[in-house]
Amino acid sequence: MATWSVARHPGLLGLGATALGTAAAFGLMQRRHVHQIRQDPEYARLEDPPRGRVLSVRSADGTELHAEVFGDDGAPPVVLAHGWTEALQYWTYVIDDLQAAGCRAIAFDLRGHGKSQDAASGEYSLERFGQDIEAVLHASLAPDERAIVVGHSLGAMSVVAWAADHDVAARARAAALLNTGVEDLLAENVVLPGLVAGRIKETLGRVFMGAPGSLPRVSTPLSHAAVRYFAFGPEGSPAKVAFFERMLWECSPKVRGAVGLSISTMNLSTALECLTVPTLVLAGAEDRLTPSSHARRIAERLPHPVGVVELPATGHMAPLERPREVSRAILSMRT
Repeated sequence: MATWSVARHPGLLGLGATALGTAAAFGLMQRRHVHQIRQDPEYARLEDPPRGRVLSVRSADGTELHAEVFGDDGAPPVVLAHGWTEALQYWTYVIDDLQAAGCRAIAFDLRGHGKSQDAASGEYSLERFGQDIEAVLHASLAPDERAIVVGHSLGAMSVVAWAADHDVAARARAAALLNTGVEDLLAENVVLPGLVAGRIKETLGRVFMGAPGSLPRVSTPLSHAAVRYFAFGPEGSPAKVAFFERMLWECSPKVRGAVGLSISTMNLSTALECLTVPTLVLAGAEDRLTPSSHARRIAERLPHPVGVVELPATGHMAPLERPREVSRAILSMRT
């Protein structure tokens, strides 16, 4: 019986050597990538986010939400709602700044995110996210307290949805909407500039946002480059990009897809009229997901706009990219 031998197939020996060389090259690239992240001066801080006093909150449909309170009881309250696929530690820098300024930061995980439960009703509509906002306000504020209510991306959309169905003036003294839009997200994003347009762009975007597929559980040079491109501006540091990457892959694919579909079809433009407290809008000049055109249009429809802040060289992750400027904008709402 004939025996198989590499000697009989010398071409395979070359292929094997090529494969080994490629694997070695990828391994070297990965080690360099990890080293670059860990050498970032921000790495240590983001690896040890602040820890607050845990507050358990039940939303209207029975969903248990995880919230944490940072700062002294009785200090001026600021409620922080994170964005799609994020978690409350997203606010690490802002929480530190708010505490240093004498405020009480109340950050929480939206349903299906972080340590909060998946939706008890199975619903991830913007209306349900608005109910999450109301539940946190009810659980964390004294009867006579009103908070500055801040949302980033999905969190800001949730604030607007909350305003449509709840007594805004009873719970909020001011609001801030960061890196967000309330309609036409797919039509106006510039992730694929010049390549697709119109309904094709919207269809591709809806497929992408609603895709429930799993993501790699480790940052790689390729995943890092992709996240940096669509979510960050030109100065997003390696540790900050990797910090967001981790939240992204830790978010359940099912939740990520369900929320993505809700966002892709929403229209909250009329709800802006219900946000009757002084409201600041903040945008990143290099934001590909929610370009600053959204911020300007939102401000035009608000009953009490206090201005649009557009941060230069900043993408969709302003609270990570420009935390000092974001914190300063939030604190300006105290007066």
